[in-house]
Amino acid sequence: MSKAVGRSLSITPYRQLVIDLMEMSKQVPSVCADRRMDLAPLAAARAACHPRPSWCALFAKAFGVLGREHPELRRSYIKFPWGRLYEHPHNIVSLNVERETAIENVVVYCLIRGPENRSIREIDEIVRQHKEEPLEQLRAYRRSVNMSRVPWPLRRLFWWMALNIFGRRRCHNFGTFGISSVGALGAGLLHLTPILTSTLHFGLFDENHRMDVRFSWDHRVMDGALVARVLRDLESVLNREIADELLGQRRLAA
Repeated sequence: MSKAVGRSLSITPYRQLVIDLMEMSKQVPSVCADRRMDLAPLAAARAACHPRPSWCALFAKAFGVLGREHPELRRSYIKFPWGRLYEHPHNIVSLNVERETAIENVVVYCLIRGPENRSIREIDEIVRQHKEEPLEQLRAYRRSVNMSRVPWPLRRLFWWMALNIFGRRRCHNFGTFGISSVGALGAGLLHLTPILTSTLHFGLFDENHRMDVRFSWDHRVMDGALVARVLRDLESVLNREIADELLGQRRLAA
């Protein structure tokens, strides 16, 4: 009987994008904090909605509200030509949306500008478009594929320049904060290596509607005390402002 033989697989354009992002992320001195949040009021308000908005949309709106009050959440560390902090005038959230292609599942980066100034329904609709539109029509996917085809030395140089020279272009291309969750698949991310200053990731609810919400951040930009206050305020915004908006949508629908 012959032995099973392994095989070599070529790196797809999407997987090359992930490899490049991980190489850039290794340069970020990141720290992670977490808070167990009691989100029973928010969960009840969401359950009363039809259709129910995604959790990422709710967190994007809530964190955008906090970013308006805490400018540190809109800052990025820029290396060249000297080390400095750049503060963007508004929030841009980067959400991960999984899509299926003929050869693999890929993650499309959905950028939403000014989530704090949009309704939850509008944010959810943008996310839904990134889930349903043909991939070739999504600008983020086309740019990712084109970038992955640039020769390696130039590609790494482009990545470094995009992240470390022009703060405004960095925020427009990558966002000011990110949200990543696999809760819909029954799991939670315990640790990630962020490329942005702030990244939220959360897990699953327990029987009392409590959820572990984690915040990974660039320690060059802000400290743990501020992050602890942001997580405390985030719980309050989710249970009050965001829950009230959901209840208002339900009344309008009725």
